[in-house]
Amino acid sequence: MSFLDYVVENSERILFLLLQHVQVVLLAVAIATVISVAVAIGTEASQRFRSATLSVTATILTIPSFALFGLMIPIFGLGVMPTVLALTMYAIFPILRNTVTGLETVDANVVDAARGMGMGAAERLRRVSLPLAWPVILNGIRVATIMVVAIAAIGAAVRGPGLGELIFRGLSRMGGANALNEALSGVVAIVIVAAVLDLVFLITGKLTTPRGLHA
Repeated sequence: MSFLDYVVENSERILFLLLQHVQVVLLAVAIATVISVAVAIGTEASQRFRSATLSVTATILTIPSFALFGLMIPIFGLGVMPTVLALTMYAIFPILRNTVTGLETVDANVVDAARGMGMGAAERLRRVSLPLAWPVILNGIRVATIMVVAIAAIGAAVRGPGLGELIFRGLSRMGGANALNEALSGVVAIVIVAAVLDLVFLITGKLTTPRGLHA
């Protein structure tokens, strides 16, 4: 059976796993975004604590994905929970780094002008700092998402949802009928998911970036 014939014959299963993959990735990135933005804002007054947080989250990226997923099993068991937690941990650093960078590059004169207009700290953050830092923050979310799309395939090692199931099953049966097609369908689907999400973020950036910040 050719690869295209295999995809057509198993399209429902592939689509189901693809949707699972997208859901688990977006859930992890959403959680990581909330945590990262909150930490970036909360550590603004303490550069030492902010630097320590960045160092810790950066170190997490050096942990091999198989090892991190494996470490989750004794605590959280198998399935969705360890997959989402591991992906969230990987996604935090790019988003946190860009959020910190975005907030730090906001023009101090603009913030002072907002203060002079009588805006409180929370209002300045909501109406001035975050909107101006948004393009940088969004790029961090974009990078984290594309990275996590690939790592999510390893979630199959802990029986997590997504396209990794196709890859692992295909590799485990290598030499058998359609084993290569099965593994390849998972890889191709992941590449497509990454490309589509990347395009979505590019369009979102153009639509949500304040007009004066467009290049």
